[in-house]
Amino acid sequence: MQLISVNTARVEHFTATDGQAVDSAIRKRARGGPVAVGLLGLEGDEQADPSVHGGLSKAVYAYPQEHYEFWRTVRGQAKVAGALQPGDCGENLTLAGLPESRVWIGDVLRFAGCELVVSEPRYPCFKFNAHMGFNQAAKLMAQSGWCGFYLAVRREGSIAAGEGFELLPGPREVGIVELFKAKMRRIA
Repeated sequence: MQLISVNTARVEHFTATDGQAVDSAIRKRARGGPVAVGLLGLEGDEQADPSVHGGLSKAVYAYPQEHYEFWRTVRGQAKVAGALQPGDCGENLTLAGLPESRVWIGDVLRFAGCELVVSEPRYPCFKFNAHMGFNQAAKLMAQSGWCGFYLAVRREGSIAAGEGFELLPGPREVGIVELFKAKMRRIA
């Protein structure tokens, strides 16, 4: 398993696909070199709405790079211009080799310079639609179960793209996909 990219963003103002004004830090971009990891997340990263993003239990958001080909395809079908790059699903960490189906609440991602604990799935909102450029993006995330997952910081330190990491199993009682689909059924 490998960390492909470490991504951060500041809150910015942009216009959604429906014309609505949006404040968000979903437009994450790759950082070079080591990035400090504190209890509330990565140095240089912000959240526009702390009621749903950030905080101790949602300090860092990880997303599998393996899903990017799907998003490129559906964006092409929706005739959305522009290439996708790591961070474009709003994630802080773009990971290779760790899909949601292998992740459980309480699992630990151990990097050389920090440790992160899986806390919950990411649930999509209208800002994901706005950033992806078409109004069905959140619905497609809900249907596919390709949601990524939030991480709490267990050991502060630093992290850098290119690092390998290991997955230390937690209690293995509740899986990310199981929890995500259960909540999405209640919302739908």
